[in-house]
Amino acid sequence: MKTLAISTLTICGIEELPGNSAREVTHVLSVLDPDRAEIEAFGAYGTHERVTLRFHDIIDPAPDRIMPAPGHVAEILGFGEGLRASAVGRKAGHLLVHCHMGISRSTAAMLTLMAQADPHEGEDALFARLREIRPQAWPNSVMVGFADEQLGRHGRLTEALGRHYAHQIAAQPKFRTWMNDLGRKRELEMAV
Repeated sequence: MKTLAISTLTICGIEELPGNSAREVTHVLSVLDPDRAEIEAFGAYGTHERVTLRFHDIIDPAPDRIMPAPGHVAEILGFGEGLRASAVGRKAGHLLVHCHMGISRSTAAMLTLMAQADPHEGEDALFARLREIRPQAWPNSVMVGFADEQLGRHGRLTEALGRHYAHQIAAQPKFRTWMNDLGRKRELEMAV
């Protein structure tokens, strides 16, 4: 994300946040469950800009749960625009994106930011970069669908997501059982 003067990209889960406190994080995007208490780990971080979004990691409506919505992805893109606007005069930066486990919402958010920052980069290349940052990435398909639409990628991000899922299942077969148990069979069916 050189266009944003961000030299380091990190994706993690909540339990990993304390281990990143000494890594000179300059920007944080937190994606949390709506009822999650504020995270104390950020008290040990240096000066940084932080935006927090709150919705559940689901792909189908469920009682008392907040689905990812187009507005959430628009807020992620707004965060990305803020990074672009603040890049003037910044030589380097460290962007940390996290959710509960650092697997689904945070990886979808990071993919969105990377696709926004590098609009000409191919979709499969974006997913390959995402796997380099977070090998266990399984981006939330609903979020990726909204990003695809809002970034004008005409279905290409969603198609590449299916190939990414297939790659992840081949590399880490546990994903098949795990996502099935989480009720995300539709994402497993996307794998091609």
